[in-house]
Amino acid sequence: MSSFMKAIAVHPGKAHTMHMRDIEKPELASIPDGRGVLVKVLQVGVDATDLEISEAQYGAAPAGDDFLVIGHEVFGIVEDVGDKVDHVKPGDYVACTVRRPGKSIYDTIGRSDITSEETYYERGINLRHGFMTEYFVDDAEFIVKYPGQLKEIGVLAEPASVCAKAIEQAYAAQQRLQVWEPKTAWVMGAGQIGLLATMMLKLRRLNVCTIARSPAEGNLKAEIAESFGAHYVSTKNSSLDEVAKEYGRPDLIIEATGNSMIAFQCMNVLNLNGALVLTSVTGGSRQTEIESDKINLEWVLGNKLMLGSVNGNFRHFHDGIADMALGSAMYPGTIEKLLTHPIDGMENYEQLLPLLADSSVLKVYVNIADA
Repeated sequence: MSSFMKAIAVHPGKAHTMHMRDIEKPELASIPDGRGVLVKVLQVGVDATDLEISEAQYGAAPAGDDFLVIGHEVFGIVEDVGDKVDHVKPGDYVACTVRRPGKSIYDTIGRSDITSEETYYERGINLRHGFMTEYFVDDAEFIVKYPGQLKEIGVLAEPASVCAKAIEQAYAAQQRLQVWEPKTAWVMGAGQIGLLATMMLKLRRLNVCTIARSPAEGNLKAEIAESFGAHYVSTKNSSLDEVAKEYGRPDLIIEATGNSMIAFQCMNVLNLNGALVLTSVTGGSRQTEIESDKINLEWVLGNKLMLGSVNGNFRHFHDGIADMALGSAMYPGTIEKLLTHPIDGMENYEQLLPLLADSSVLKVYVNIADA
Protein backbone atom coordinates (compact mmCIF):
# COMPACT_ATOMS: atom_id res chain seq x y z
CA MET A 1 0.00 0.00 0.00
CA SER A 2 1.34 3.39 -0.96
CA SER A 3 2.11 5.87 1.78
CA PHE A 4 0.87 9.41 1.53
CA MET A 5 2.10 12.87 2.53
CA LYS A 6 0.76 16.40 2.71
CA ALA A 7 1.21 18.94 -0.08
CA ILE A 8 -0.02 22.42 -0.97
CA ALA A 9 -1.41 22.72 -4.50
CA VAL A 10 -3.55 24.81 -6.84
CA HIS A 11 -5.78 24.02 -9.81
CA PRO A 12 -3.93 25.89 -12.60
CA GLY A 13 -6.11 28.16 -14.67
CA LYS A 14 -8.56 28.59 -11.79
CA ALA A 15 -7.86 31.53 -9.49
CA HIS A 16 -7.78 31.21 -5.70
CA THR A 17 -7.79 27.41 -5.51
CA MET A 18 -4.83 26.90 -3.17
CA HIS A 19 -5.49 23.91 -0.90
CA MET A 20 -3.86 21.16 1.13
CA ARG A 21 -4.11 17.62 -0.19
CA ASP A 22 -2.66 14.16 0.26
CA ILE A 23 -0.35 12.90 -2.47
CA GLU A 24 1.71 9.75 -2.74
CA LYS A 25 5.09 9.84 -1.06
CA PRO A 26 7.73 9.48 -3.80
CA GLU A 27 9.93 6.42 -4.05
CA LEU A 28 13.66 6.46 -4.64
CA ALA A 29 13.28 3.80 -7.35
CA SER A 30 11.15 6.18 -9.44
CA ILE A 31 14.42 7.66 -10.72
CA PRO A 32 16.17 5.10 -12.97
CA ASP A 33 19.79 3.94 -13.03
CA GLY A 34 20.39 4.41 -9.31
CA ARG A 35 20.45 8.21 -9.68
CA GLY A 36 17.61 9.04 -7.31
CA VAL A 37 17.88 11.24 -4.22
CA LEU A 38 15.15 11.24 -1.55
CA VAL A 39 14.97 14.57 0.28
CA LYS A 40 13.08 15.51 3.43
CA VAL A 41 11.82 19.06 2.91
CA LEU A 42 12.76 21.50 5.67
CA GLN A 43 11.74 24.87 4.22
CA VAL A 44 10.11 26.19 1.06
CA GLY A 45 10.25 29.83 0.04
CA VAL A 46 7.38 31.49 -1.79
CA ASP A 47 7.38 34.61 -3.94
CA ALA A 48 5.42 36.60 -6.51
CA THR A 49 5.53 33.65 -8.91
CA ASP A 50 3.44 31.60 -6.50
CA LEU A 51 1.00 34.49 -6.11
CA GLU A 52 0.61 34.86 -9.88
CA ILE A 53 0.09 31.09 -10.31
CA SER A 54 -2.58 31.24 -7.61
CA GLU A 55 -4.22 34.08 -9.55
CA ALA A 56 -4.19 31.88 -12.70
CA GLN A 57 -1.89 34.20 -14.65
CA TYR A 58 0.20 31.23 -15.80
CA GLY A 59 1.20 27.72 -14.80
CA ALA A 60 0.01 24.27 -15.84
CA ALA A 61 -0.49 20.91 -14.14
CA PRO A 62 1.55 17.84 -15.04
CA ALA A 63 -0.02 15.52 -17.60
CA GLY A 64 -2.74 13.39 -16.01
CA ASP A 65 -3.32 15.70 -13.03
CA ASP A 66 -5.69 18.60 -12.50
CA PHE A 67 -3.56 20.10 -9.75
CA LEU A 68 -0.06 21.56 -9.43
CA VAL A 69 1.95 21.28 -6.22
CA ILE A 70 3.48 24.74 -5.73
CA GLY A 71 6.89 25.77 -4.41
CA HIS A 72 10.12 26.16 -6.35
CA GLU A 73 12.48 27.42 -3.63
CA VAL A 74 13.40 24.39 -1.54
CA PHE A 75 15.86 23.57 1.22
CA GLY A 76 16.03 20.06 2.63
CA ILE A 77 18.11 17.20 3.97
CA VAL A 78 18.96 13.98 2.16
CA GLU A 79 17.34 10.81 3.55
CA ASP A 80 18.42 8.24 0.96
CA VAL A 81 20.32 8.00 -2.32
CA GLY A 82 20.60 5.58 -5.21
CA ASP A 83 23.72 3.47 -5.64
CA LYS A 84 25.08 5.69 -8.45
CA VAL A 85 24.90 8.92 -6.43
CA ASP A 86 28.23 10.04 -5.03
CA HIS A 87 28.08 13.83 -4.53
CA VAL A 88 25.53 13.78 -1.69
CA LYS A 89 24.76 11.31 1.08
CA PRO A 90 22.12 10.94 3.82
CA GLY A 91 22.38 13.81 6.27
CA ASP A 92 23.61 16.36 3.71
CA TYR A 93 21.73 19.63 3.31
CA VAL A 94 20.62 20.31 -0.25
CA ALA A 95 18.80 22.67 -2.57
CA CYS A 96 17.31 21.66 -5.90
CA THR A 97 17.14 23.30 -9.31
CA VAL A 98 13.79 24.17 -10.88
CA ARG A 99 13.97 23.66 -14.66
CA ARG A 100 13.70 20.16 -16.13
CA PRO A 101 14.84 19.10 -19.61
CA GLY A 102 12.79 19.08 -22.77
CA LYS A 103 14.20 17.77 -26.04
CA SER A 104 16.21 20.67 -27.48
CA ILE A 105 19.97 20.48 -27.85
CA TYR A 106 20.34 22.74 -24.82
CA ASP A 107 18.25 20.39 -22.70
CA THR A 108 20.43 17.44 -23.67
CA ILE A 109 23.65 19.16 -22.56
CA GLY A 110 22.41 20.17 -19.11
CA ARG A 111 21.27 23.68 -20.10
CA SER A 112 17.52 23.36 -19.73
CA ASP A 113 17.59 26.89 -18.32
CA ILE A 114 18.09 28.12 -21.89
CA THR A 115 15.87 25.62 -23.71
CA SER A 116 14.94 26.59 -27.25
CA GLU A 117 11.51 24.97 -26.93
CA GLU A 118 8.43 27.04 -26.22
CA THR A 119 7.17 24.41 -23.78
CA TYR A 120 9.22 24.50 -20.60
CA TYR A 121 9.13 22.36 -17.48
CA GLU A 122 9.61 23.92 -14.06
CA ARG A 123 8.94 22.30 -10.71
CA GLY A 124 6.14 24.11 -8.94
CA ILE A 125 5.51 26.40 -11.91
CA ASN A 126 4.76 24.59 -15.16
CA LEU A 127 4.05 20.93 -15.95
CA ARG A 128 6.04 19.55 -13.00
CA HIS A 129 4.98 19.35 -9.37
CA GLY A 130 6.83 21.56 -6.92
CA PHE A 131 8.42 21.13 -3.53
CA MET A 132 5.69 22.23 -1.07
CA THR A 133 5.51 18.71 0.28
CA GLU A 134 7.04 16.63 3.05
CA TYR A 135 9.42 14.75 0.73
CA PHE A 136 10.53 14.80 -2.88
CA VAL A 137 12.68 12.62 -5.11
CA ASP A 138 14.72 13.86 -8.03
CA ASP A 139 17.63 12.94 -10.24
CA ALA A 140 21.05 13.59 -8.73
CA GLU A 141 21.80 15.96 -11.62
CA PHE A 142 19.46 18.53 -10.10
CA ILE A 143 20.43 18.15 -6.45
CA VAL A 144 22.85 20.79 -5.14
CA LYS A 145 24.82 20.13 -1.95
CA TYR A 146 24.52 22.98 0.52
CA PRO A 147 26.96 23.83 3.36
CA GLY A 148 25.53 23.17 6.80
CA GLN A 149 27.31 26.25 8.15
CA LEU A 150 24.87 28.37 6.11
CA LYS A 151 21.72 26.40 6.89
CA GLU A 152 19.98 29.43 8.44
CA ILE A 153 19.80 31.01 4.97
CA GLY A 154 19.40 27.80 2.98
CA VAL A 155 15.93 28.72 1.72
CA LEU A 156 17.57 31.56 -0.25
CA ALA A 157 19.60 29.18 -2.43
CA GLU A 158 17.21 29.34 -5.39
CA PRO A 159 16.80 33.15 -5.39
CA ALA A 160 20.59 33.44 -5.10
CA SER A 161 20.98 31.24 -8.17
CA VAL A 162 18.73 33.59 -10.16
CA CYS A 163 20.96 36.54 -9.24
CA ALA A 164 24.16 34.65 -9.92
CA LYS A 165 22.93 33.64 -13.37
CA ALA A 166 21.74 37.15 -14.27
CA ILE A 167 25.14 38.62 -13.46
CA GLU A 168 27.04 35.80 -15.13
CA GLN A 169 24.94 36.15 -18.29
CA ALA A 170 25.64 39.88 -18.46
CA TYR A 171 29.39 39.40 -18.22
CA ALA A 172 29.31 36.51 -20.70
CA ALA A 173 27.29 38.50 -23.24
CA GLN A 174 29.53 41.53 -22.85
CA GLN A 175 32.52 39.56 -24.07
CA ARG A 176 31.28 40.88 -27.42
CA LEU A 177 33.03 44.14 -26.43
CA GLN A 178 36.38 42.41 -25.79
CA VAL A 179 36.94 44.70 -22.81
CA TRP A 180 34.09 45.44 -20.41
CA GLU A 181 34.77 46.71 -16.92
CA PRO A 182 31.50 48.03 -15.48
CA LYS A 183 31.85 50.58 -12.70
CA THR A 184 28.25 51.48 -11.83
CA ALA A 185 25.32 49.09 -11.49
CA TRP A 186 21.68 49.67 -10.71
CA VAL A 187 19.40 47.08 -9.18
CA MET A 188 15.76 47.84 -9.82
CA GLY A 189 13.67 46.49 -6.97
CA ALA A 190 14.49 45.66 -3.36
CA GLY A 191 12.85 42.29 -2.93
CA GLN A 192 14.87 39.15 -2.31
CA ILE A 193 16.27 39.10 -5.87
CA GLY A 194 17.13 42.79 -5.79
CA LEU A 195 18.88 42.64 -2.43
CA LEU A 196 20.82 39.45 -3.17
CA ALA A 197 21.87 40.94 -6.53
CA THR A 198 22.94 44.10 -4.67
CA MET A 199 25.20 42.03 -2.42
CA MET A 200 26.71 40.09 -5.32
CA LEU A 201 27.48 43.24 -7.30
CA LYS A 202 29.10 44.85 -4.26
CA LEU A 203 31.23 41.73 -3.86
CA ARG A 204 32.38 42.44 -7.42
CA ARG A 205 33.42 45.95 -6.34
CA LEU A 206 30.79 47.89 -8.30
CA ASN A 207 29.21 51.14 -7.22
CA VAL A 208 25.61 49.99 -6.73
CA CYS A 209 22.34 51.87 -6.50
CA THR A 210 19.38 49.82 -5.27
CA ILE A 211 16.28 51.58 -6.54
CA ALA A 212 12.77 50.92 -5.26
CA ARG A 213 9.52 52.76 -4.54
CA SER A 214 9.46 52.90 -0.75
CA PRO A 215 11.19 55.77 1.06
CA ALA A 216 14.35 54.85 2.92
CA GLU A 217 13.31 56.05 6.37
CA GLY A 218 12.32 53.14 8.61
CA ASN A 219 12.61 50.74 5.69
CA LEU A 220 14.27 47.35 6.33
CA LYS A 221 14.98 46.92 2.62
CA ALA A 222 16.92 50.19 2.57
CA GLU A 223 18.75 49.16 5.73
CA ILE A 224 19.83 45.87 4.15
CA ALA A 225 20.93 47.49 0.87
CA GLU A 226 22.99 50.07 2.73
CA SER A 227 24.49 47.37 4.97
CA PHE A 228 25.81 45.79 1.78
CA GLY A 229 27.42 49.14 0.93
CA ALA A 230 24.92 50.20 -1.76
CA HIS A 231 23.06 53.49 -2.20
CA TYR A 232 19.33 53.03 -1.62
CA VAL A 233 17.19 55.39 -3.71
CA SER A 234 13.41 55.78 -3.60
CA THR A 235 11.64 56.58 -6.86
CA LYS A 236 9.18 58.62 -4.80
CA ASN A 237 12.01 61.06 -4.14
CA SER A 238 14.08 60.86 -7.35
CA SER A 239 13.44 60.10 -11.00
CA LEU A 240 15.75 57.74 -12.87
CA ASP A 241 17.25 60.70 -14.72
CA GLU A 242 18.01 62.37 -11.39
CA VAL A 243 19.62 59.18 -10.08
CA ALA A 244 21.78 59.04 -13.21
CA LYS A 245 22.92 62.63 -12.70
CA GLU A 246 23.85 62.01 -9.07
CA TYR A 247 25.45 58.57 -9.28
CA GLY A 248 26.28 58.18 -12.97
CA ARG A 249 24.59 56.28 -15.76
CA PRO A 250 24.68 52.54 -15.09
CA ASP A 251 26.87 50.18 -17.06
CA LEU A 252 24.74 47.29 -15.81
CA ILE A 253 21.11 47.17 -14.71
CA ILE A 254 19.53 44.13 -13.05
CA GLU A 255 15.76 44.62 -13.30
CA ALA A 256 13.83 42.74 -10.59
CA THR A 257 10.70 44.78 -9.90
CA GLY A 258 8.03 42.55 -11.41
CA ASN A 259 6.85 45.64 -13.29
CA SER A 260 7.38 45.59 -17.06
CA MET A 261 6.93 49.38 -17.32
CA ILE A 262 10.03 49.90 -15.14
CA ALA A 263 11.99 47.55 -17.37
CA PHE A 264 11.34 49.73 -20.39
CA GLN A 265 11.99 52.95 -18.49
CA CYS A 266 15.45 51.59 -17.70
CA MET A 267 16.24 51.61 -21.42
CA ASN A 268 16.42 55.42 -21.34
CA VAL A 269 19.22 55.65 -18.77
CA LEU A 270 21.56 52.75 -19.57
CA ASN A 271 25.12 53.85 -20.29
CA LEU A 272 26.92 53.37 -23.62
CA ASN A 273 27.96 49.72 -24.11
CA GLY A 274 25.76 48.85 -21.13
CA ALA A 275 23.74 45.72 -20.41
CA LEU A 276 20.17 45.54 -19.09
CA VAL A 277 19.18 42.16 -17.63
CA LEU A 278 15.48 41.42 -17.16
CA THR A 279 14.59 38.87 -14.47
CA SER A 280 10.92 39.72 -13.86
CA VAL A 281 8.26 37.32 -15.07
CA THR A 282 5.15 39.42 -15.72
CA GLY A 283 1.94 37.53 -16.36
CA GLY A 284 -0.36 40.52 -16.77
CA SER A 285 -1.53 42.49 -19.81
CA ARG A 286 -0.11 45.95 -19.04
CA GLN A 287 0.66 48.16 -22.05
CA THR A 288 3.33 50.84 -21.90
CA GLU A 289 4.02 53.76 -24.23
CA ILE A 290 7.73 54.30 -24.87
CA GLU A 291 9.86 56.77 -26.86
CA SER A 292 10.64 54.14 -29.47
CA ASP A 293 12.55 56.35 -31.94
CA LYS A 294 14.75 57.86 -29.24
CA ILE A 295 15.46 54.48 -27.64
CA ASN A 296 16.17 52.82 -30.97
CA LEU A 297 18.62 55.58 -31.96
CA GLU A 298 20.48 55.56 -28.64
CA TRP A 299 20.68 51.78 -28.43
CA VAL A 300 22.02 51.37 -31.95
CA LEU A 301 24.56 54.17 -31.62
CA GLY A 302 25.42 53.16 -28.06
CA ASN A 303 25.93 49.42 -28.67
CA LYS A 304 23.59 48.57 -25.81
CA LEU A 305 22.34 45.13 -24.87
CA MET A 306 19.13 43.81 -23.27
CA LEU A 307 18.72 40.16 -22.30
CA GLY A 308 16.35 37.99 -20.31
CA SER A 309 17.49 35.57 -17.64
CA VAL A 310 15.32 32.90 -16.03
CA ASN A 311 16.09 30.48 -13.17
CA GLY A 312 19.44 28.75 -13.34
CA ASN A 313 21.06 25.34 -13.55
CA PHE A 314 23.16 23.64 -10.89
CA ARG A 315 26.23 25.72 -11.82
CA HIS A 316 24.36 28.92 -10.99
CA PHE A 317 23.22 27.39 -7.69
CA HIS A 318 26.86 26.70 -6.83
CA ASP A 319 27.79 30.28 -7.76
CA GLY A 320 24.92 31.74 -5.73
CA ILE A 321 25.78 29.66 -2.67
CA ALA A 322 29.43 30.68 -2.97
CA ASP A 323 28.41 34.35 -3.07
CA MET A 324 26.19 33.89 -0.02
CA ALA A 325 29.09 32.28 1.82
CA LEU A 326 31.36 35.21 0.98
CA GLY A 327 28.59 37.70 1.69
CA SER A 328 27.99 36.13 5.10
CA ALA A 329 31.65 36.70 5.92
CA MET A 330 31.83 40.22 4.48
CA TYR A 331 28.48 41.43 5.85
CA PRO A 332 27.84 39.36 9.02
CA GLY A 333 24.20 38.99 9.99
CA THR A 334 22.86 40.93 7.01
CA ILE A 335 21.59 38.19 4.68
CA GLU A 336 19.57 36.69 7.53
CA LYS A 337 17.56 39.92 7.72
CA LEU A 338 15.89 39.02 4.43
CA LEU A 339 14.02 36.17 6.15
CA THR A 340 11.19 38.26 7.54
CA HIS A 341 8.02 36.15 7.49
CA PRO A 342 8.23 32.47 8.43
CA ILE A 343 5.06 30.38 8.44
CA ASP A 344 5.21 27.32 10.69
CA GLY A 345 3.65 24.30 9.03
CA MET A 346 1.86 23.66 5.75
CA GLU A 347 -1.46 23.63 7.60
CA ASN A 348 -1.12 27.42 7.84
CA TYR A 349 -0.95 27.84 4.06
CA GLU A 350 -3.84 30.33 4.08
CA GLN A 351 -1.42 32.90 5.50
CA LEU A 352 0.67 32.79 2.30
CA LEU A 353 -1.37 34.84 -0.16
CA PRO A 354 -2.11 37.85 2.06
CA LEU A 355 1.59 38.13 2.86
CA LEU A 356 2.62 37.78 -0.78
CA ALA A 357 0.17 40.50 -1.77
CA ASP A 358 1.73 42.91 0.75
CA SER A 359 4.50 44.86 -1.01
CA SER A 360 6.15 45.72 2.32
CA VAL A 361 6.83 42.04 3.06
CA LEU A 362 10.32 40.90 2.09
CA LYS A 363 10.61 37.11 2.32
CA VAL A 364 7.89 34.59 3.08
CA TYR A 365 8.80 30.95 3.65
CA VAL A 366 7.22 27.85 5.17
CA ASN A 367 8.91 25.81 7.88
CA ILE A 368 7.86 22.27 7.05
CA ALA A 369 10.10 20.10 9.24
CA ASP A 370 13.14 20.12 11.48
CA ALA A 371 16.36 18.48 10.38
